[in-house]
Amino acid sequence: MVKLSAELIEQAAQYTNPVRDRELDLRGYKIPVLENLGATLDQFDTIDFSDNEVRKLDGFPLLKRLKTLLMNNNRICRIGENLEHSLQGLTELVLTNNNIQELGDLDPLATVKTLTLLSLLRNPVTNKKHYRLYVISKIPQIRVLDFQKVKLKVRTSSRHARYGSDSLQGTC
Repeated sequence: MVKLSAELIEQAAQYTNPVRDRELDLRGYKIPVLENLGATLDQFDTIDFSDNEVRKLDGFPLLKRLKTLLMNNNRICRIGENLEHSLQGLTELVLTNNNIQELGDLDPLATVKTLTLLSLLRNPVTNKKHYRLYVISKIPQIRVLDFQKVKLKVRTSSRHARYGSDSLQGTC
């Protein structure tokens, strides 16, 4: 496991990706904890943390420029509170192939009002009854869920369904 240090951030690949966003590539370092991200100096639109060992999505400083966060193939089972304060411009969050278990574990994402694309494919939570409706009801501005466009018919039915999050949170 590698500690996410200012030196690692400085040495990691940085480039302009195909959609012309500045991207920081921290893929495959086996990073266990998100820390020291202030060292990015908020210079990136996209940060790729794929193929690491992160368990909790938190520890972000104020990163106004960050729009896309790629967190696939980690061990994420918890999402930190108040992400909307540190990731004010986050529009795309890819959490494919992690360990999110319960619908209630997704509730902290409801406060991220800028989020329009979310992928939770290959997480245990996607097998829960009414998973898709639950996510759309909690994050009504979401346009793409699991790389499928959210249709108006589904959005309308999610508004009428109300799900409490009592006993919906898992442990990890």
